[in-house]
Amino acid sequence: QLQLVESGGGLVQPGGSLRLSCAASGFTLDYYAIGWFRRVPGKEREGVSCISRSGGNTNYADSVKGRFTISRDNAKNTVYLQMNSLKPEDTAVYYCAAAAGSRWNRCPLWGDFASWGQGTQVTVSA
Repeated sequence: QLQLVESGGGLVQPGGSLRLSCAASGFTLDYYAIGWFRRVPGKEREGVSCISRSGGNTNYADSVKGRFTISRDNAKNTVYLQMNSLKPEDTAVYYCAAAAGSRWNRCPLWGDFASWGQGTQVTVSA
C-alpha cells in the first residue's frame, strides 16, 4: 500500500531554515513524480514545488522561488524540501503527494497529484 509520511516541520523564526522530508513506503519512489503542497486554514491548497521521476525537472511556485529547493534520493525512497529565508507567510501545513504515470523527466500538472501524506506543520514566527 502506497504511503507517504512527512516530517521536519516546526517553529522557526523569520529568516530561518527547515528541511522537510517525505518518506515513501509500499512503492518504489522512482515510479512517481513528487509534489509539495501547503494549506493555510481558510485558503485553497497551494502547489509549492514538484520534482520529476528522474529528478531532472523541478518546478516552484513564484512565492518560493530562490528560497526553496526540492530534491530526491530514490535509493532512500525520500524527497526533501529545503526551505531557506522563511517568511511568516510560509506558515502552513505542508503535504507531499505522488503522481503516478508521469513522464520520466517532466513534472506533471498540480492536479495530477494524489496519494497524500498526513502533513507537517510549519510555523514561521518571531
